[in-house]
Amino acid sequence: MQHYSLGLKAIIAGVGATAAIAALSMLQQWQHILLMAPFGATAVILFALPDSPLARPLNVIGGHFLATLVALVLLHQFGQSTLVTALAVGISIGLMVLLHITHPPAGATALLVMLTTPDWWFLLNPVLTGSTVMVVTAWCYHHSHQLSHGWFKRRRAAQTTKAE
Repeated sequence: MQHYSLGLKAIIAGVGATAAIAALSMLQQWQHILLMAPFGATAVILFALPDSPLARPLNVIGGHFLATLVALVLLHQFGQSTLVTALAVGISIGLMVLLHITHPPAGATALLVMLTTPDWWFLLNPVLTGSTVMVVTAWCYHHSHQLSHGWFKRRRAAQTTKAE
């Protein structure tokens, strides 16, 4: 998105994020809980910073999954406390950095687990399913946008050639 004006980048990011959250919202009606607050921050990264390493599919899906797994293990092993909550976030971040799958919103996912004390199902839904839907939506959105933009450039070049 580097060759676009700031205004166009803002529109592209906003429309893409709207599409991703709308997809999760529609699926939520069928599947139950696919939405969680950290996905709002994930949408910022996927649509406003799509070229960032933080937006790689492995970072998004792996970061959320890892943070949730760490938090669930700590929660079910030691219960909910201030120390365990802090450890869940800290260990999640450390492991994401170590495994090269850093995704900042996943730190919020670990915190969310500790604050809401969900069961193990939370790992699959909303975390794995929701993050996968977001990545697929972002890929489709950016891919289709690049194709249409390429078509527009070729059409404009052809019109310029005809005019000369």
